Amino acid sequence: MADIDKSLPNVKTSIEVDPQEEIEIEQEKALEAEDPGVEVTPNEDGSVEVNFDPSKVNIEGTPNHFDNLAELLPEDITDPIGSELVENYMDYKSSRKEWEQAYTTGLDLLGFKYENRTEPFQGASGATHPVLAEAVTQFQAGAYKELLPAEGPVRTQIVGNPDREKEAQANRVKDYMNYELMEKMNEYEPEFDQMLFHLPLAGSTFKKIYYDDLLGRAVSKFVPADDLVVPYSATSLEDAEAIIQIIKMSENDLRKQQVNGFYSDIELEKPQSVTKDEVENKERELEGSKKTGKQETIYTLLECHVNLDLEGFEDKDAELNPTGIKLPYIVTVDETSRKVLAIRRNYEPTDPKRFQISTGTRILWFWINPHDWRIE
Repeated sequence: MADIDKSLPNVKTSIEVDPQEEIEIEQEKALEAEDPGVEVTPNEDGSVEVNFDPSKVNIEGTPNHFDNLAELLPEDITDPIGSELVENYMDYKSSRKEWEQAYTTGLDLLGFKYENRTEPFQGASGATHPVLAEAVTQFQAGAYKELLPAEGPVRTQIVGNPDREKEAQANRVKDYMNYELMEKMNEYEPEFDQMLFHLPLAGSTFKKIYYDDLLGRAVSKFVPADDLVVPYSATSLEDAEAIIQIIKMSENDLRKQQVNGFYSDIELEKPQSVTKDEVENKERELEGSKKTGKQETIYTLLECHVNLDLEGFEDKDAELNPTGIKLPYIVTVDETSRKVLAIRRNYEPTDPKRFQISTGTRILWFWINPHDWRIE
């Protein structure tokens, strides 16, 4: 625009404005004046998108019932959930402190670790009666023989009147399941053997069976009792307010799961150091293992089976009004940053009552495939 001599009082200036742009500006001003919460987004073709409720959760992108809902929820919803779950986990864990102390004392009584005594004098000998160690190993050997026989652990039972066709089908199912467990799932037998050793010591042990996207098959992992946390008031897994599993995962494996889409691809705060509790330290002592050299970055994830009244996914009555009933979800949280990595529904899509998918009282079974998430 050319320079204008301000000494000329009768000179008027004008700026040409695109009529379409002027209309969009007026529409945006009118909408904002009517409702300041309205969000107006101009498009390249000259049109505009008007969002009358920007805070509303978009649930149009959830074609699958078991999709990761954390991808659709804003941080102002997921961050309070993560903080609350981590606080609950710390309370649950502190409530069982006496059990952890009794458990670590029992591990000392096994007598598997040599101690160089200095009392009452240097080099004094100490004796630990092997009765507890003998009882543990005898239980392990007897249970292994019964639960993992040479022909395989799976048995079948025909319900109703048996015939040749049903018997043949039952044998095929038995043979296939034994093949899957003992041949394809290489970790099943050693993990099961390890679980039988810990069972008489801890009183409860757990097996986690799930589909691993990275391996492309089902895997079976032993979950020690100290890695599964429940509220103090719980009498069984069925009536527990929450079931929290502690998962230790390397930085590379976590990144693989994020790229694969199992966890949300968000930036997490790196843990400062790997801290082991008293129970884990005692277990490592009995195994005779100790980390040396450069420490690998290990993330601690909390996989929480809880009930939530999740904003945007509320339980609704016949008139589509929220009922306030909490629904079962599986929420994975990073303990250090308290960021939510995954939120998945823990009930069947065809269940009108939204009951939590059942768990066993002694062994916690997870079954996860790429398009589903079940506990059987």
